[in-house]
Amino acid sequence: MKKYVAVVGGGVSGLASGLKLLEAGFAVTMVARELSPHTTSDVAAAFWYPDGVGPVERVRPWAAVSYAEFVRLTAVPESGVSLKPIVDLALKPFAPPDWLDMMASWEAVSHPPDRHGYRTVVPAIDTPTYMPYLLRQFAASGGQIVQREVSDLAELTAQFDLVVNCAGVWAGELVVDTAVAPIRGQIVRASKPAGLPDEIVHLDAEVYSTYIVPRRNDVILGGSKQRGDWRLAPDPALAEDIWRRCLALQPALKEAEILEHRVGLRPGRPEVRLELEERGEGTAVIHNYGHGSIGHTLAWGCAAEVVALACGQ
Repeated sequence: MKKYVAVVGGGVSGLASGLKLLEAGFAVTMVARELSPHTTSDVAAAFWYPDGVGPVERVRPWAAVSYAEFVRLTAVPESGVSLKPIVDLALKPFAPPDWLDMMASWEAVSHPPDRHGYRTVVPAIDTPTYMPYLLRQFAASGGQIVQREVSDLAELTAQFDLVVNCAGVWAGELVVDTAVAPIRGQIVRASKPAGLPDEIVHLDAEVYSTYIVPRRNDVILGGSKQRGDWRLAPDPALAEDIWRRCLALQPALKEAEILEHRVGLRPGRPEVRLELEERGEGTAVIHNYGHGSIGHTLAWGCAAEVVALACGQ
């Protein structure tokens, strides 16, 4: 008999997990407080970048599965996925990150006056296109959607054969996981100047991450890594700092017009939690949360593991 599954959370992890469960023959209902375009996944300046959360031995295979799925989606124009050059920089020379071994090619670069790093090509995800696309695919594949808040997973384990917890930063409260904390990310959405190179520029630092991500109709400028900060209102001083940092990296932005300020709360956790929890009396929960700032990068790989756990349950 067909198993009935509830997926908690309407972000990219919930949607990817829901879609893969539907493909595997499960009957899936998504229960979410927010749907696109109001999720943290919609705020993301999304590009494939498999670094920043552990455990590495699991993150790399998840990211590889997602990479293959994104390459497939580049042939689907309505998905909003494309391949784009990225320049990954730091303020001092650093050894090539091991994830570059996953790439077809890469090269070392210098970015005047004092920045060093590597250039390669990665999947770029235009979230205003991609997130609604996933939502449409989920509904078209037979997925059901219930928009409401879940305060206790027991509400769902009593109704469904299996529950998949993709609640993002709110998973910490939902399952009393003190390892989960928000990593506040603020971005500036700006118009795309004609002279702006169509490449991602990323400069990582301990207390902030500066990035410039050209998209189809705009450019996303970031960002911040404010751990433990639940504020959703944009901070004007931080917005000014983001603008200054991005302009220093790419002077062509001086022709850009600021369109919007947005904030997202990334689900920070030292390690992704992806595991099956047996709750007794035939009920079970698959936890899939704690992806930090790389939820898009890991979503398809984690979804594949969710399906494997669900099929073995």
